[in-house]
Amino acid sequence: MRTSYKEYKELINERAKKLRINPTLPEDTLWGHLRRRSFMNLKFLRQHPILHLQKQQVHFFIADFCCHEYKLIIEVDGDIHNKEEQKEYDVMRTETLEELGYHIVRFTNNDVIHNIEDVMKKLENFISRLQRNPT
Repeated sequence: MRTSYKEYKELINERAKKLRINPTLPEDTLWGHLRRRSFMNLKFLRQHPILHLQKQQVHFFIADFCCHEYKLIIEVDGDIHNKEEQKEYDVMRTETLEELGYHIVRFTNNDVIHNIEDVMKKLENFISRLQRNPT
């Protein structure tokens, strides 16, 4: 039996909800700087599901953080992202999301935990470039 788009949407929304309930320390730290429009007055969503239909197949991703205003996705990468198969998946995922018009910014857990001021400054600079050169 084939899974419908609606069933995928329900599944991915439930998975995203569980991720929001149990954030990693770096995700929680960054969320503290992004929530409630406290960063550049932009609305960010956390553990945000993104679904799209391609060639009659549903593809889905859960972005750590997403700002729809600039189609910006922020990913906070733990050690698993250093493994070869995860790197390959991350490349495919990034390419697919960029094809959908998203801009992807990645930070390591270490960056967020130990250099949050630098992370926020890099985000501010990235968003400022997007504001000057909207796509």
